[in-house]
Amino acid sequence: MPLAISGLTAKCPAMPLLKRSLSLAGHRTSISLEPDFWAELDRLARDQGQSLASLIGEIDAAREGEPLASSVRVWVLQALRRELDGA
Repeated sequence: MPLAISGLTAKCPAMPLLKRSLSLAGHRTSISLEPDFWAELDRLARDQGQSLASLIGEIDAAREGEPLASSVRVWVLQALRRELDGA
């Protein structure tokens, strides 16, 4: 499907989603994200010295009714921006 950006049209290849299951707040759930988001999320959790489930649990607790996968993507994007800004 074409993607329109500032009047330009570009092809945006479909990226497969990877589903992972984990326990959050005592119940099993699964999240589907693109492989690049999983890779960055794994790295960020490791850099912070915490498990992936712990990090996602923090993101889950802070979200305000937004879908979990969307909240995780936004959190990763914000973390990468903080790294770029040197914060």
